[in-house]
Amino acid sequence: MREIILDTETTGLDPLRGDRLVEIGGIELVNQYPTGRTFHVYINPERDMPEEAFRVHGLSAEFLREKPVFAQVVEDFVSFAEGARLVIHNASFDMGFINAELKRTGREPISMDRVLDTLAMARRKFPGAAASLDALCSRFGIDNSKRTKHGALLDAELLAEVYIELIGGRQGSLVLADSRRSATRTATEHGPIRQREQPLASRLSPDAVARHAAFIAEMGEKAIWYDTLPKPEPG
Repeated sequence: MREIILDTETTGLDPLRGDRLVEIGGIELVNQYPTGRTFHVYINPERDMPEEAFRVHGLSAEFLREKPVFAQVVEDFVSFAEGARLVIHNASFDMGFINAELKRTGREPISMDRVLDTLAMARRKFPGAAASLDALCSRFGIDNSKRTKHGALLDAELLAEVYIELIGGRQGSLVLADSRRSATRTATEHGPIRQREQPLASRLSPDAVARHAAFIAEMGEKAIWYDTLPKPEPG
């Protein structure tokens, strides 16, 4: 499954009152692992930068004046996001701006059916707790010390880590497939187990397996190996 972790910066809070996008950042995940593909662009909003917004992201009108307008980057953005689920924190905010910009260029809006809101996920998982990106980084032990101001690509990178934790983390990929007890625990506590499409070939010879089984048998029935291995049938 292909997903895009997405974040934006804007000139304000309301695209219907003239506020515009000034930055988009995106991180591509496939099967919940980063591929290394990213999308990042600064955008000329074709208007001034209110002081309140500048204090949030530090992007001045002077800095943005030489950047492309949205119509010049829309093809690249649509191509990058095409066919993927969009994972966004407080999705209604970002999608309101993205769809307003798409409308200005004569494009179809992106359906909210394609969007997963991590803010809503966090509020369901931790009712009553703070659910901002900074609060979730703190909860999950994610280093956000570089986030002195908001930035779309940095925030998307942090959100990618938060999202993985919200859906259960990566512990499931470390569980031995033949450990039924551990696999059950991982599936319920950490989300679905992600396995290789092509299992690795065993490096153990039949002789090595037999010698290891004999070694364990010498330890008696209470050997900790039997926590993950079947006990031998009585002979």
